[in-house]
Amino acid sequence: MSSAPAITPSQSDPDILRATGEWTLPQADAILALIERAPERAKDIDGRDITRLDSTGAMLLSRYAVRVGLGLATVEVKPIHQKLVDSVRRVCETPPRSRHRDHGFREMLARLGYSVEDYYNEIKALIGFGGLTLETAFRTLLRPARVRLTATVHHMESVGLDAVPLVLLLSFMVGAVVAFLGATVLREFGAEVFVVELVTISFLREFAVLLTAILLAGRTASAFTAQIGAMQSGEEIDAIRTLGLDPIELLVLPRLTALIVMLPLLTFLAMIAGLFGGLAVGAGSLGISPEMFIARVHDTIEIRHFWVGLSKAPIFAIVIGLIGCLEGFQTQGTAQSVGERTTSSVVQTISLVILLDALAALFFMEMDW
Repeated sequence: MSSAPAITPSQSDPDILRATGEWTLPQADAILALIERAPERAKDIDGRDITRLDSTGAMLLSRYAVRVGLGLATVEVKPIHQKLVDSVRRVCETPPRSRHRDHGFREMLARLGYSVEDYYNEIKALIGFGGLTLETAFRTLLRPARVRLTATVHHMESVGLDAVPLVLLLSFMVGAVVAFLGATVLREFGAEVFVVELVTISFLREFAVLLTAILLAGRTASAFTAQIGAMQSGEEIDAIRTLGLDPIELLVLPRLTALIVMLPLLTFLAMIAGLFGGLAVGAGSLGISPEMFIARVHDTIEIRHFWVGLSKAPIFAIVIGLIGCLEGFQTQGTAQSVGERTTSSVVQTISLVILLDALAALFFMEMDW
């Protein structure tokens, strides 16, 4: 039978209160009535005669102790109830600490340190993932029957063929803009004809491959991350492993191969489109006929500029493919994580492509290539 909660003065000392009965949730109304009738002061509360105690009863006991000028820490209870009383006391009687955020120099250093550590971990993960992909590629080449030719051709179409109109349009417009800007400056020196060299060298060495890589970083890397991330969320990657298949061989190698093949081809098309943009501006605004433009390109431009620009395309393709696939595998399984990893893959690929292009430009300049 249930025993109603009660608090009565101790026979040895009227200032010491003795709690008895069940201090549980079903008895909450009776305990609240005891709190309303509580005296103003008490020396101590003895709770060793409480037969049953739950979190609600402990919370109300704490309220009673505070009401009489004590705290739950002074209430003596049975050893079996002590851990519960201590936990409730920490929640009910410990004042919340004000969380004042430091927006000063120390906080800036802390956030900078976290960012540097995060970038360091991302670089380590990328290097490790690249090594794993390279090992899988060599193992697959030793067994040509395992090459996923159909998947590779499919990704070549989506990565390369579908991106051709966008690459051609943007390269043509950028070529025209470079020609306009160059003519504006060179007109003051009477050297507008050198716009041909400006457009040609800039597109053969830098703009064509960089524009193409940035476009594929935003278009293709994000698609790779979203596709693999959705599979990770749907536990399809686990199903692939359960079937005894290698996700790297099945998902990464076809995408990476398609990028390595198609990015140089798209770069070549971007070079042609950029030159046509400069040619259109020269013929329309600068008085440089198409025949004169082509003849000057033939006479003044060396083939090494073409190979310098094209040599960077496979490197950019590897970076875009590895980051896009790695971020997909790092998805945690939620829609929010897919979105975050997709954004991260775009930011990382564009940043790394521009950084590598700058380092390559310095290297080729020092080598006088």
